[in-house]
Amino acid sequence: MKQTLAITRKELRSYFGSPMALIFIGAFLIATLFAFFWIDAFFARGIADVRPLFMRMPALMIFLVAALTMRQWSEEARSGTQEILLTLPISTTQLVVGKFLAVVALVAIALVLTLPLPFTVTILGNLDWGPVFGGYLAALLLAASYAAIGLFVSSLTDNQIVSLIATVLLCGVFYIVGTSDVTDFVGSSIGVILHAIGAGSRFESILRGVIDLRDLLYYITLSGVFLALNILSLKSKGWSQGVRTRAHRTSVVLTSVLVVLNLVVANVWAYPLQGLRVDLTEQNEYTLSQTTRDLVGNLQETLLVRAYFSEKTHPLLAPLEPEITDLLQEYAIASGGKLELEVIDPTKDPDKEVEANQVYGIRPTPFQVADRYESSIVNSYFDILIRYGDQSTVLNFQDLIEIEPLRDGSIDVRLRNLEYDLTSAIKKTVYGFQNVETVLASLAEPAELTLYITPNTLPEELADAPETIEKIAAEIAAVSKGNFSYTVVDPTSSDSPISQQELYDIYGLTAIPLSFFSEESYYLYMVIESGDKAQVVYPSGGLSETEVRSAIESALKRSTSGFLTVVGVWSPPETPTQDMFGQTQQPLSTWQEVSAMLGQEYEVRTVDLSSGQVPADIDVLVVIAPQGFTDKEHYAIDQYLMRGGAVVMAAGNYGIDLDPYVGALQGREITDGVRELLANYGITVEQSLVLDPVNEPFPMPTVREVAGIQVQELMAIDYPMFVNVQPSTMASGNPIVSNLSSVTLNWVSPVIVDQEQNAGRTVDVLLSSSEGAWTTTDSNIQPDFDLYPEYGFPVGEDQKSYPLAVAIQGSFESAFKDKPSPFEESDESSDDTAAAASEAPATGTIANSPDTARLVVIGSGEFLDDVVFNLSATLTGERYMNSITLVQNAVAWSTEDLDLLNIRSRGTSARLLPIMDESMQRFWERVNYGLAVVALIVLGFIWNTWSKKEQPMELSEPQDGFKFNDTPAVEVEA
Repeated sequence: MKQTLAITRKELRSYFGSPMALIFIGAFLIATLFAFFWIDAFFARGIADVRPLFMRMPALMIFLVAALTMRQWSEEARSGTQEILLTLPISTTQLVVGKFLAVVALVAIALVLTLPLPFTVTILGNLDWGPVFGGYLAALLLAASYAAIGLFVSSLTDNQIVSLIATVLLCGVFYIVGTSDVTDFVGSSIGVILHAIGAGSRFESILRGVIDLRDLLYYITLSGVFLALNILSLKSKGWSQGVRTRAHRTSVVLTSVLVVLNLVVANVWAYPLQGLRVDLTEQNEYTLSQTTRDLVGNLQETLLVRAYFSEKTHPLLAPLEPEITDLLQEYAIASGGKLELEVIDPTKDPDKEVEANQVYGIRPTPFQVADRYESSIVNSYFDILIRYGDQSTVLNFQDLIEIEPLRDGSIDVRLRNLEYDLTSAIKKTVYGFQNVETVLASLAEPAELTLYITPNTLPEELADAPETIEKIAAEIAAVSKGNFSYTVVDPTSSDSPISQQELYDIYGLTAIPLSFFSEESYYLYMVIESGDKAQVVYPSGGLSETEVRSAIESALKRSTSGFLTVVGVWSPPETPTQDMFGQTQQPLSTWQEVSAMLGQEYEVRTVDLSSGQVPADIDVLVVIAPQGFTDKEHYAIDQYLMRGGAVVMAAGNYGIDLDPYVGALQGREITDGVRELLANYGITVEQSLVLDPVNEPFPMPTVREVAGIQVQELMAIDYPMFVNVQPSTMASGNPIVSNLSSVTLNWVSPVIVDQEQNAGRTVDVLLSSSEGAWTTTDSNIQPDFDLYPEYGFPVGEDQKSYPLAVAIQGSFESAFKDKPSPFEESDESSDDTAAAASEAPATGTIANSPDTARLVVIGSGEFLDDVVFNLSATLTGERYMNSITLVQNAVAWSTEDLDLLNIRSRGTSARLLPIMDESMQRFWERVNYGLAVVALIVLGFIWNTWSKKEQPMELSEPQDGFKFNDTPAVEVEA
C-alpha cells in the first residue's frame, strides 16, 4: 500500500507542479457554475435542490477525465520512462492503482470546491442533503469508471491526442447506450438491457439519494474490468513470444479474463435483486412508508394492480417504467401475497385491451414523437389500474408525472410523488368497497344506538319517526353478529337512565320547541356510542328510511377507520362573462382544480347549502369563496358544525371580476358571505386587503418594439396583494402547514380571533404575513407604478404581521341559539311558510356543538381560483400546488386522517425557494463565483510553489541493496 500511495503522491505532485490541475479544476468550476445558474436557471426553477449541479455531470466528466488520463501512460511510453517504472521493485497492479487514485483524488478535490452551491441552497431553502450526498457519490463513482477506462486506453498508445479521442469515444458509448434516445430506438426488451449497461442511467438512480447495491456493484465492476485490462496491457509489454513463457502468458490472460467474467456475472446475478439499498432522503421518499405497509398488509381480499405499458411509447416516459415497476413490486412484497401485480402491453393482448377500453375506460394516449428524419404520432398506454372488489381506480400518465420546462426549450419529465399517488388511489379504492356488514365487523368495540324520544309530545308530522328508526336499527342489528344494538329512552320519564341535564352536559342535547314561541317541546335524537366515542346522528332532510339508514351507516363508518371520507364542496356558480360587445365568454372564475385534487383521496360531492342542510354522510364541508348567502346557507353551515362536523372555509371579503371594456381584472367587495356568521364564533374576517413586501410576482403583459414589430412579453412585477407566506410565519408543528415550504394567498383579508370568546377552544394561527405587511380598504387591485414606483400601491403606516388563517377545535355555540331558524320565520305568503316548515330539520336547532367540532378559516377565497393558478403557473411553475396542498392538509386534519398527509409531505414539491428579487439572486451568484475564484487563486499559489521545487519520488525503503533515489533517470522524470 505504501508503494501505491507513493505513486499517487508522485502523480498529484505532477498535476499540481504544472498548470494541469489549475486548468482542470478551473474549467470544471466555470462549466459547473455557468450550467447551474444560467443554463438550468436555478433561481427560475424555484426549487431548493442541487439537481442542476449534477444533471450534466456524466457528459462533462467524459471530457475532463479524458484530459487527465490521456498522458498517464502515453507520456511514459513516449519519454521512455515506462520501461523503468515496470522494472522497479513495485508491482504493475500498484502502479495502475496509484495512478488511478491520483486521478480520482483530483476529481474529488474539484467536487469539494462545488460545496458552496449546496450550502447556498441550504441558506435559502429547505435542502434535502440525501440527494446531495448521492449526487457527489455518483459523480465520484462515475469519474472513477471513466478514469479506469482512460488509463486503459492510455496504456495502448504513446500518443496523447489519440488517447484523449479514444477515451472520449469509449466513455461516450457507455454514457449514450443507456439514454432514452438509444433505448427507445431499439425497443423495450433490448432497451432494458442497454439501460442497465448505461453509466448515465445508473448515475441518475444514485442521484435521487438512493444507494442501491446494484448501482454500486456496476461502477465497481466497470472500474475493475478496465483496471484489470490496464494491468494486462502493461504486463503484455514485457512478454517474450517464446515457448517457455507461454504458460505464464496464458495464466495471466486467463486470470484477467476470470476476474472480468466474475465481475460481469456478479452484476447479472444482482440485477433482479431488490430492496438491497439505502434511502438517504430526509423523509425516506423512495422507501415505502408504514402507512402504505399497513394499508396493503391488512387487505381482506385480493387487490389487483395492473400496469398498462406499451413497448413503443414516448422516449421521455420509457425511463419511468422501471421505477414504477420496482415500486409496485415492493407493494406486492409488503402485502404478503394480497396484491396481485400484472405488467402488460395491451397491444400484444387483444382481450386485455378490449377489457381496458370497455370496462375501465383506458385508451391509448397519442404522443407526438420526433426524430431527425420525421415526426410521427405514437398511440401508447401508460396507465395503472387498481381494482378491489367492485371498485376500481385508474391512474393515467397525467396523474403520475410532472413536467418542468427547461431553458433550452426542452422539458424534464419525472414522477411526481409515486407512493402518494399509488397509496391514495389504493386507499380510495379499498375504502370505497365496504358494506354495512364490513363496517360492523371492523368496529373495535360493539356499537349501541340510543334513541332519545318523547313519544307523547312528538309533532304530528313526526309520529312515524320512532317506528322508522326502530325498523332500520333492527335490520342493522340482525346482520351485525352482536356488534350493534339499540335502545329507546324517554328522558322525561321517571325511570330514565339519564336525566335531561345529563343529556345536555354530555351530548349538548336540549328539548326541541314545537315552535319558536311555543312552551311545548320534545326529544328526538339518535346517539351512537362505540367504546369511548359518541356521535349524535342527524339525518339530513326528513326521516325517511333511506335518510335514517344513510345517517346511521355514515356514523358507524366514522366510528372506525378504513372507510372512504366524503368531502362536501361548495363553490360559487360559474357565471359566464361578457365582453365589451356583449358577447358571452367563458366564466372568469372556476374552482375545478381543487375539487379534482381532493377527488384523488376522497369522495367529493357538490353540496347545495340553499336547502339549509348539509347531508348527513358528509364528513368534511369545504366552503370556497362564499357569496350570495342567505340565512339558510348560514344555518346549514352552523348546524353542520353544531353536529360535531368539520368545516374548512376559504372565506375572503374580496373577489375579482373582469372589466369588459379594458379586459383587466378588478376587485369586488363581498358583503353577502359568511362574515357575520363567523363573528358569532369569535372570528372576524376584516373588510380590508393585506399587502406584503414578501410576495409572489404578478405576470404583467408588456409590449416592446423590435425592428418595428411589436412583441408581447410577460414581465414579473412585485405584487403585494399576492402574499407569500414563508415557514417562519407558519404555525410550527401544526400538521396543516408542516410540509409547506411556502403558500401564496391572493387578495387575502386579516383573520382576527377573539381570544376571550375562544378561551375554551384550541386555537392555532396557521398563516401570518411578514412584519412589513400593511392593509388597505381600497378594492382597487391594479398597481400604479407611476405614483408608487416601489410596490404599485401606497404603503400603509401600520406595518406589522397579520394573521391570515386559523384553525379552531372545541365546542361552539350556535349562531342561531335563541333565534328563530330560517324555516321558522314567517313569510308574507302562507304557502311559503308551509313549504319552509316542510323543509325544516326534524331535530330543530342545535344550540351547542360537541368539543370534536373543527373549523378552519382562511382569509382568501381567490387563492383557490383556477384563473389564479393559471397566472401563477406562467411564472412559478407548479408553486400554486401548495395552495391545494394546504386545503388537502386541512381536510386530513379535520378527519384526523394524517397518514396520507405524511406521505404527501415526502414529495419534493414542498421544497421551494423563497421568492427573491433579481438583486438578491445576483448577490448569491457573485458569492459562489467569488469563492470559486478564491479556490483557483489558492491552487495557483500551490502550483507556483511546487513548480519551483524538485520533488523526487520515494517508493520505499532500500530493498536488497537497491535504492530508488539513486536512479538518476527517475529523478529527472519525477
